[in-house]
Amino acid sequence: MRLYILAILLCCQFNVIAQKVTGTIFTAQGDLLPYSSITIKGTTKGTSANEKAKYAMTVAPGTYTFVCQHLGYAAVEKKITVTGDVELSFVLSDVKLNLETVVIRNDREDPAYEIIRNAIKKRNYFSKQVNQFTCNIYGKDLIKLNALPKRILGRKVPDEDRKDMGLDSSGKGIIYLAENISKVSIQQPDKLKLEVISSRVSGSDGFGFSFPSFISLYNNNVKVFTERLNPRGFVSPIADGAIGFYKFKFLGTFFENGKSISSIRVTPRRLYEPLFSGIINIIDDEWSIHSFDLMLTKTAQLEIMDTLQITQLHVAIDNDIRRVKNQLLHFNVRQLGIDVTGNFLTVYSDYNINPKFPKKYFDNVVIKYDTGVNKKSKAYWDTVRAVPLEQEEMLDYQKKDSILKVTKDSSMSKRYIDSVNKSQRKIKPLDIFTAGIGRYRYNKKGSINWRIEPLVQNAEYNPAEGVVVQLKGAISKNLYNSRSSVALFPVIRYGFSNTHLNAYASLVYNIRTQDSARKLKRYAIAVSGGKRVSEFNKQGVIPPLNNSISTLFYGKNYMKTYENTFGAVTFSKRYESGVRLAVSGLYENRIPLNNTTNFTFYKKDSIKITPNYPVEQLSSQFQQHQAAIIAVSFSFKPGQRYIQFPNYKASIGSKYPTFTLNYSKGINKVFGSDVDFDKWSFNIQDDKNLKLAGLLKYKIGVGGFLNNKQVFFQDYQHFNGNRTAGASAYVNSYQLASYYANSTNANVYAIGHLEHHFNGLFTNKIPFFRKLNWNLVAGSNAFYVNKNNHYVEVFGGIENILKVFRVDVVVGYDQKNNTSSGIRIGAGGLLGASFNRGANNNIDIGF
Repeated sequence: MRLYILAILLCCQFNVIAQKVTGTIFTAQGDLLPYSSITIKGTTKGTSANEKAKYAMTVAPGTYTFVCQHLGYAAVEKKITVTGDVELSFVLSDVKLNLETVVIRNDREDPAYEIIRNAIKKRNYFSKQVNQFTCNIYGKDLIKLNALPKRILGRKVPDEDRKDMGLDSSGKGIIYLAENISKVSIQQPDKLKLEVISSRVSGSDGFGFSFPSFISLYNNNVKVFTERLNPRGFVSPIADGAIGFYKFKFLGTFFENGKSISSIRVTPRRLYEPLFSGIINIIDDEWSIHSFDLMLTKTAQLEIMDTLQITQLHVAIDNDIRRVKNQLLHFNVRQLGIDVTGNFLTVYSDYNINPKFPKKYFDNVVIKYDTGVNKKSKAYWDTVRAVPLEQEEMLDYQKKDSILKVTKDSSMSKRYIDSVNKSQRKIKPLDIFTAGIGRYRYNKKGSINWRIEPLVQNAEYNPAEGVVVQLKGAISKNLYNSRSSVALFPVIRYGFSNTHLNAYASLVYNIRTQDSARKLKRYAIAVSGGKRVSEFNKQGVIPPLNNSISTLFYGKNYMKTYENTFGAVTFSKRYESGVRLAVSGLYENRIPLNNTTNFTFYKKDSIKITPNYPVEQLSSQFQQHQAAIIAVSFSFKPGQRYIQFPNYKASIGSKYPTFTLNYSKGINKVFGSDVDFDKWSFNIQDDKNLKLAGLLKYKIGVGGFLNNKQVFFQDYQHFNGNRTAGASAYVNSYQLASYYANSTNANVYAIGHLEHHFNGLFTNKIPFFRKLNWNLVAGSNAFYVNKNNHYVEVFGGIENILKVFRVDVVVGYDQKNNTSSGIRIGAGGLLGASFNRGANNNIDIGF
């Protein structure tokens, strides 16, 4: 009974100190005015109306002046005394712009230019006006499908998928709905920490995006969402050189709280430049931003999205200090019959411009999630939500959350597990050749997956083995409790001409843990062995498909291989600091592999077939020998930043380059080993986004042999060449160089790779190219061993062709004064760049 009475008293107390103010915002014509801003005068507390123009605020009893604002409308103030729940609606009239309040400097220039010049002069001041501050953030992200065709690229969209997404029969519905409550702390010049207090995703127990897009026109270059939208960023209308990019038109002034505010239309001077269009409002004499409504489209080099509208309203938080109060990002995507719209609404409140941060508060954790971030109740959200839910959103939460609960409650039941295991599609006989086959099996202790890759994908042809068939598979098991996994990768290879059967396998154990200080550590142990076919250059720079085509059609068998019976052990570890360490041991019994066929599609090309060893340097096949090698690789990327989730950390990169040191030693007379060498290399590699100037990628390095007493050709330093029309890995190879002619065991060598993606810097001025959004790329690759062994090439090309392809013209020059040229076709652009990601591996153990 005592607890019961206490509960009643607490409820009564809550009713006394927390009252709800609700209302709707209308125009003078009676239309709804969505996403208006409502604040309490004299504070930074406030909210935003939703898409239906409704708002709600929770306040303590008292007398308040509520201020309602919306871009293009005159602000309205209402003073009320709150003693209980109250409804307070607003009617906003169109702002009356006065064209006579600004003196025209001369008859030829629009007065907007003088206002913008003053704003540009004060841009840096307002950017650094507040040394540090904190504020609370409420965010609501909504993505809706307005249309989904029955087929996409010829493939039918199953009804089950539509149902899982919560769509109706016409393909409409909410596909993503999330809210979050966060606190952001910022300290000049570049310190930021976002603490996510609570997060809710409809139909999911995940964390959502939970990272508001901090958009500031006080920066010369404005980043929106992600660099994938436009790696060059967008030029602010008040950037230092804005007048060279934009046309400005003075629309008039209006008054708010006794301040004169100029409204200016912003228009790009040229299409296909990363520029905004729309309205920006500047406070006269202060020259700070009052608000803006700006748009980005495809003609602003916007990628992925078709349109993106950005609306911000700034309010005074202390004298002449103004900060963002509300921000709305509205986007639309129309591709392949799919129509998607989205609204990302952010409300900023409770600014504190004099916070006291503890020592070492700003560390390498940029975003930190509370341990109970996704465990808050519906009652909690109804209390803290800054923007009321619309009926459609409430129904989406109810429907998807109930489905999630049923799924979670039954996820460990035998019936549910059996249902999931039986839901896999049937295996068809031809799948083993074209699509591959696989199965997963769930149980309470984890999951087991197995897969066999398609035979056609791994088939190849070479003169040593003839037609080659490979059976590659994988069997993996995830161990939920220990956050670890174990996987087996078997390979069986058969050559029909030499009738050799080779088989080997790798067993890999991965584990991810955190120590007592919650520092992330990742370990991996791999054990492999068997008999295999390897290239002389272990990096495998010649794709088997390319070699098969060049051999069959032109008689050019570039790939050179040998057989080896081997055993290897590798231990690798990743530290939270950005350090990666790998230690390996390898033993190989290396066996020559000679040609057994010279078949080509055209008989005249069969005489071009060369022996199966690097003929550029070897006059005959090597002798069988053994090699025992240990290798250590140390890689470090300083300044790593992280997202701290409740149970783990995830890296979000660093602004510094990656430094990599590799060392390998050939050990003589161990298990009959014939090798004796010490080999090293040191590389620096990075991608630097130069904003409007484009993206610069580079890799430079030095290396050599400290000891080369007994070095077989497999252990030489090989420079990754390429002799086919298909481009080799960018920033890690030489597009026209020979595969083995320059391989060396010299004491010292140096390499350099430089590539610049202009990202529309020049092509946006060429009518045909700018409409297609094709971009220029250029660079150079070089290595130097000595005066008798060096090479340099330069290249230039076009990328983002169909968002995937890239074509380069390359000219090379070697130590013999030979000049070569060629065309290379590869992947590059918005989607193609993803194919190249990971091609340059920082950890190179040489095995």
